[in-house]
Amino acid sequence: MAEPGVLRTNRAFRRLWVGSALSTLGSQISLIAFPLLVLGLGGGAAQAGLVASCSLVTRMVLRLPGGQLADRYDRRYLMVAADLVRLLTVGSVPVAAGLGLLGYPQLLVVAVVEGAATAVFAPAATTAVRDTVPDEQLTAALAKDQSAMAAAGLLGPFLGGWLFTLDRILPFAVDAASYAVSVVLLLATATRPRPPADGAGRDRRVTAGLRWLAKQPTLLRLLVFVALLNLVGASAEVAMVVTLRSGGSGGSAVGLVMACAGVGAVIGSLVAPKVTARFTAGQLFLLIGVVWGGGLAVFALTRLPWVVGPLLVLLVLLTPPAGIVIGQAVLSRAPRELLGRVSTAVDLFLAGLAALGPVLTGAALQGLGIPATWLLLAALVGAATLLAAVPMLRHGALTAPAPEPEPTAV
Repeated sequence: MAEPGVLRTNRAFRRLWVGSALSTLGSQISLIAFPLLVLGLGGGAAQAGLVASCSLVTRMVLRLPGGQLADRYDRRYLMVAADLVRLLTVGSVPVAAGLGLLGYPQLLVVAVVEGAATAVFAPAATTAVRDTVPDEQLTAALAKDQSAMAAAGLLGPFLGGWLFTLDRILPFAVDAASYAVSVVLLLATATRPRPPADGAGRDRRVTAGLRWLAKQPTLLRLLVFVALLNLVGASAEVAMVVTLRSGGSGGSAVGLVMACAGVGAVIGSLVAPKVTARFTAGQLFLLIGVVWGGGLAVFALTRLPWVVGPLLVLLVLLTPPAGIVIGQAVLSRAPRELLGRVSTAVDLFLAGLAALGPVLTGAALQGLGIPATWLLLAALVGAATLLAAVPMLRHGALTAPAPEPEPTAV
């Protein structure tokens, strides 16, 4: 057993974290490399977009079934199995290329299978955290998970593009290698999940996580707030590009400004434990609402990259602490036998609304113009803050059930 409160001594979590981080980084590398390779093989933009969409749609569709598997089987072995599938699937790209047999149909199949394996890996990795850390280490563990995702989101596309310039097959070889290393680390993780509580009343339905969430009004308020924030964030990406380009910024300046979001996410994940310790949930979400609302309103007034970039860092910096609050509430409140399905239901809820952001923003930009679109997004954040964050100040404490026995390493 790791010494309570000292996460760095928890070998089981460290191996789990490194393995999960490598898998996530590998997926980010290949995600950008897939469409680049399709174009490099002579395919068109529609074919490149189809490969990327197939992977993302597969992950979305299989998200709830993946959570159900995480609730029924050993999560560590699910992660190992998913990584082995991804290793063989993604590894088939360099092999086929070496034999001169690589073609578009294979890339389409690889994207779908890799997306399906990721849908199994993700909920198992999320809920396995609860099996490797005691309650007093949970906040620190979630902060490290946030930092890994932020770093992968920042470095993955860059590494994928850079490796592609060296050799168009190299990103896939690196991705496959990341899965191989992850498998070794996960097999060395000597922690087993405790068996769920027995009982004839256990809900085995794939929708059990959604049903549990429907009975958690306080948590639902926070999820609505974060879902709307994700919608605004996805919308802001499109609006940011249009705004900067209309102001005369070149491609390099636009790319640098957009990279500021990744910088903010990394910094935010590093300071998240101190932020969550200083503010209550209501105070934190109110602060996020005020900063985001004000920042989006400023975007309506300027198109200068040196103003937009630093402000974007500030906005995104506050999102990792919000993710930790949500993650801690879910992992501490949800019944252990529902953790996989609850976590995937939360992910589906938060990501589903964000998918509409680019489409809605495109229509708003065309119909209302740039300043009005930014003000509309600011107003949406303000409304979400009033409906979700403000009530948390009065009576919305995220109280957790009685703590369960700590996980046991074997």
